[in-house]
Parts: sequence; C-alpha cells; structure tokens
Amino acid sequence: MAVDFSGNWKLYEQENAEEFLRAVSAPQIYIKMMNEVKPLTTIRQNGDEFSICVKTPLRTNTNTFTIGTESDFHTMDGQKIKATARLIDGKIVIESEKLTHVREIQGEEMIETLSAGSATLIRRSRRV
Repeated sequence: MAVDFSGNWKLYEQENAEEFLRAVSAPQIYIKMMNEVKPLTTIRQNGDEFSICVKTPLRTNTNTFTIGTESDFHTMDGQKIKATARLIDGKIVIESEKLTHVREIQGEEMIETLSAGSATLIRRSRRV
C-alpha cells in the first residue's frame, strides 16, 4: 500500500537549520527566524499529484507537482528551482543542483531531510 502524506503537519523539532540555510545562501533574516518559526504544512495528495503548502507568520509557500514530471519549486527562502519529484521506497525525493529534499512518514511523524553540500537539516512534524 502506498504511503498517504495527506493532512496537516506541525513542525515540532529541527536540527542544523542555521548551518543548512547558510549552505544554500539564504538571507540572514530567514536564518534568524528559522529557530523561532514552527510552520504548518498542509499536504494534499491525489495519486501521484501533490500540493504542499507551508505556512509561517511571514509567508505562505505552495508547491504543486506530479511525481516523475519536472516542476517549478519555491524553496523555503523564496528562490525558484526546477526539479523532478520521485517516489522512492515510500519517500518523496526532490533533487536539484542546489539541494536534496526527502520527505517520509515514520509512524505518526513526517521527517524531512534537506541536504546541501555537507549541511543537512532534519525537520520533524506531527499530524494535527
């Protein structure tokens, strides 16, 4: 059975946020607020079609894509990249020249692992 990512997810813990944001050359304001902001992520999944909306007090970012099709993505710091999302072992994997983003469900948690160079950000969210 395929993994269902649909639902609302609230971030409760993250590791190495500042190091990761520096590695992707994010503006200083994003680096400063990263540890204080706990975004709400809403995922709508219909087969291989996804809409992922991340809301913070400062901005809302929505990415819509189909597994296996190149799409435009807006990164957490507002940059636009082209990438193809793949489903590998029940995980959504998005790879670009700049970064790799892996999203997976483990029990009642959604774990996101974002890597850029040697920097890795791990974010843990719970369904709300």
